[in-house]
Amino acid sequence: MKAVSTSNAPAAIGPYVQGMIVNGMFYSSGQIPLTTEGTMVEGSIKEQTHQVFKNLKAVLEEAGSSLQSVVKATVFIKDMNDFVVLNEIYGQYFGDHKPARSTVEVARLPKDAQVEIEVIAVVS
Repeated sequence: MKAVSTSNAPAAIGPYVQGMIVNGMFYSSGQIPLTTEGTMVEGSIKEQTHQVFKNLKAVLEEAGSSLQSVVKATVFIKDMNDFVVLNEIYGQYFGDHKPARSTVEVARLPKDAQVEIEVIAVVS
């Protein structure tokens, strides 16, 4: 096992790492819309989702992977009424690549984020 950590994504806000590599697979911790300085991105689901993908791309890159190598994504969303907007932005980042995905509406997320996404990806 190898822990993954990069200063290009926000530091963990608890006793965990940004991700782990095990047997050629990368498992990310959930990314919320924090900047690298740890400040929550204010605004709509749109702005927050873009920041989450910025964070995911940074940890994937540090792990030697990319969005194109993601095999599974789990999306936690505070309000399923935002699903259409989230889905549109999600599609922009993955393009023709369509990993398996689950999307779950939750009562509350860390720091009152509107969205959190974690991924599993193949490491090059």
